[in-house]
This record gives sequence, C-alpha cells and structure tokens, in this order.
Amino acid sequence: MKATIDRIERRNPKLNALVFFDFEHAMREAQKAEKRLMRGEVTGPAHGLPTLMKDLFDFRPGWPTTFGGIPSLQNNIATSYCNYAKTVEAAGAILVGKTNSPVMGFRATCDNPTFGPTRNPFDLAMNSGGSSGGSAAAVADGLVPFAEGTDGGGSIRIPAAWCNTFGFQPSFGRVPFVARPNAFGNSVPFLYEGVITRSVRDAALLINIMSRFDLNDPFSISSPQLKIESKNPSDFRICASVDYGTFPIDSDIRKMFERRLQELERSGFQIEVLEESLPMSHEDSTSLWFRQIMLNSIGTLDDLREQAIDLLAENAGSIPQVFLHHYEAALALTSSQLQRDLRLRTQIFDYFNHIFERCDIFLTPTVASLPVPNAQKAGDTFGPAEIEGKAVDPSIGWCLTYFTNFTGHPAASAPLGLIRGLPCGLHIMGRRNGDADVMNFAKLYEELFPWADQYASTESN
Repeated sequence: MKATIDRIERRNPKLNALVFFDFEHAMREAQKAEKRLMRGEVTGPAHGLPTLMKDLFDFRPGWPTTFGGIPSLQNNIATSYCNYAKTVEAAGAILVGKTNSPVMGFRATCDNPTFGPTRNPFDLAMNSGGSSGGSAAAVADGLVPFAEGTDGGGSIRIPAAWCNTFGFQPSFGRVPFVARPNAFGNSVPFLYEGVITRSVRDAALLINIMSRFDLNDPFSISSPQLKIESKNPSDFRICASVDYGTFPIDSDIRKMFERRLQELERSGFQIEVLEESLPMSHEDSTSLWFRQIMLNSIGTLDDLREQAIDLLAENAGSIPQVFLHHYEAALALTSSQLQRDLRLRTQIFDYFNHIFERCDIFLTPTVASLPVPNAQKAGDTFGPAEIEGKAVDPSIGWCLTYFTNFTGHPAASAPLGLIRGLPCGLHIMGRRNGDADVMNFAKLYEELFPWADQYASTESN
C-alpha cells in the first residue's frame, strides 16, 4: 500500500486520474489485512489489493460523489454502497480513492469543469477516453491493478481502448446494478458495472467477485462463475466488421484491424467478414442513444430535485451545453416517439441476434478514432467531429460500443495495437449470456498478441 500511495503521489499530478484520495483509510485497511494474513486467517480472493472506484453514480459511505465533477456536489457525501465498492471490499480489496469522469458520464472523453481532463499515460497531451477515463488511465499507468468502470454507452470499453487496457462489460443482469428510487432506471439504455484491468485473467477474477443475484435489482440473474479454460482457435465461430457498414473509421485503425484479422486467420481462426450493415445509419443510431440515455439523466435530475437539489440551477454555466441541448430535446419527446425508439432498439437487437445465429464472437474496432488532444479549458475536451472527411457526433458518434447498451450482450475491449505510439482497441462482443466465450476468446487473443510489455512506454511520460 505504501508503494501504491507513493506512485499515486508521483504520477497522478501528471495524469489527473484520481480526484479523491483516502490514504489514511487505505493504510488502516492494509494494516488490518496484513495482521489477518499473519494470523493465518481465511482471506478473500482480492485480499489486500489496492483498487479505485469511479466518481460518477458510484458510492461508498463517507466519500464524496460529484456525478462527474459537478461543482455544487463536491461536498455531496454518499451514505450507501454501490455494488463494486461493496463486493470488492468483501473480497478483501482496499479502496484508495475515486477516479475522474465527465459530467453525468455524458460523453466518451474524460474531462469536466471541476477537475479537468484525465491525461493519457501514453501521451499526456492526449485524453484518456471516457467516461471511465480516470480508471483506465490509473490501471494503464500501474497505479492500481484494477479499477471500477461503469458503462452506459461504452464507458468501460472506450477508455480501455485509448489506454491500452482490458475493459469488460458483462451481460445485462450478471452484475447487479441497484438503482433507487427507480429500480428500472438502468434499462433505458442498459447500464452496466464492470472492470478495467491489465489482463484478462484479472478481469475474470473481478467479474466473479462482482457477480451475484440481488433481489433489489429486478433484472439480476444467477450466473455461473466465469472459468478461464484452454481453448483453440477452432473452438470459436467468428464474424467481423470493420465499420458496421456505416461508420467512418480512421484509415490507420482500419488497416490495423484488417491486418489483425489476417493474423488471426493465420493463427487458425475462421472469420466471416460480414456484408450486412446496421439497420440504420451511424447518425441515426447515435441520436437514438442520446434520446435513451437522456431519459436516465432526466430521472436523476428529478430525483435530486425531490431532495431540494436543483443541479441545473445551481451549476449554471458549468453543465455542458450539449447535455442541456439533449436534455431539452428529451423533455419534449411524446409517448409515440418513445415507443418508436423502442422499436428502433428492437431492430438493432434483432440485427445482432441474427449475426449470433452463426457465430460466438463478433469483432469490430472499439472506436473509430485515436486519442484526441486535451482542450486548454477544463471541461471542453470532446472527440473528433470528423473522420476521414465524414461528420461524426463529437460526444460519442465515433464509438462502436453503445449497441450492447441497447441489446444486453456482453462485450470487451482488448488492445489492438499502437499507432504512432497511441493505443486503439479491438471490440469483442458475445451472444447473450455468452460472457465465458468473450473472456476465453480474449484470453487466447492475449496469449497470441500480448500487450503487457507496451506499458513500459508510459514510464517516459
């Protein structure tokens, strides 16, 4: 723990990955863990390991939660546990602090007006990705071996791609996501709690710790423990698409993805490259995601008003304009429009189910862009507005991740490689409840294309 705290104190001023520290708590817990170990007591699977949780809708009693750097919430103290904090502490892990994220998690970069941007360990001028960007940067830089990520549109997988880490988003229901006062609020779209690690085996360990049936989550299911097994390429049926037939992709990422498919085939995998396009354009699917995720934000803001907290009024000038724009648009939606959006979501669900009739694993790039520069003004960092001459929404329109938030399928991002020293990711999607397939394919992929040595390049930054 002393080594962990020392590295955080040396590295975090450059990274800005952590926004809250409780080193006294961490040292006390480390001392207790050491005494239990010396007495020969039974310990949990994460005994004594340092970890971090996200500063968004993530809670540990006595710690602040700012919902992504909202200024008026800097002294907003939690009184309950989120699933991650509760389960990893029960398994023996020690929470050291909280990691940076954007306001309300409402973009795929990590920056906010209170804490500023999280910098990419591979190039401090670049962003870490979001919304779990602080967690991904901290793991990539070796501050902790694993950290919490939450995912409403790719927020585990996007920063994992940009920080060269492994990010796992489980099937909907495997890891409980308890929401109150609206127990059903995590279904529009599907919201997930997962983990960001440096290795696939560590991710499997943590997902098994976090997975449990919880009566307080109406979508919670009992799932068997994930097992890392020895697999061969012939054990997997694989489909792939570089762009879903609609997304513009950075030409260097496209080339790297296509080269990796060829390398997988030379390793013995059989891969079917799909011709079918998504049932809608990338612009329309992005707009659908905005409408769905904003319904959740409306509920959060309404819940806070019932507690006499009016975030929009109290933080005038600090809430991003793009958030306010989509908030107003969502308030104006009619019942008919909401039903239309659920039909569109069904079309996407059916598209992926049709694909998984003939494969176990579906591969795409995780994101269509390399990491972007951090803005000079805190809170102003967004993704690209254009890729290869085609317009994309700078908040999340360059991410190929949010479809599992419509459908409930498990997915992961594993390192695809470095382009000019900057990471990009391979998106690995599995059939519904096919978490073991995703994890075991990722483990075999990691053995064939190891990425552990690439973290050494962050030490010069």
